[in-house]
Amino acid sequence: MLQKASELSSEQRTMLEGLLGRRISDQETVSVRAFEPPPLPDARRKEVLAGLDAYFARLDAKRPPMSDHEAEAVIDEALRSTRPQFRPIR
Repeated sequence: MLQKASELSSEQRTMLEGLLGRRISDQETVSVRAFEPPPLPDARRKEVLAGLDAYFARLDAKRPPMSDHEAEAVIDEALRSTRPQFRPIR
């Protein structure tokens, strides 16, 4: 589906700008596409999850110790740097 930004309702525009994390100009055209990912066999899913667990365990072993509050602050800052409209829910 293609839609000219100038033809979006204010609600649609607000929702899309929130998803994109930036304003949309009237000269832009928005494309929306929904799809279902292909099914992943259980054995492959477990293999991928085990690989991710091992990867994050290696990362955690390298980071300096910090409190849960400090860790959440680091994550919040990373999210804010990529999505300026981000506000943590507490």
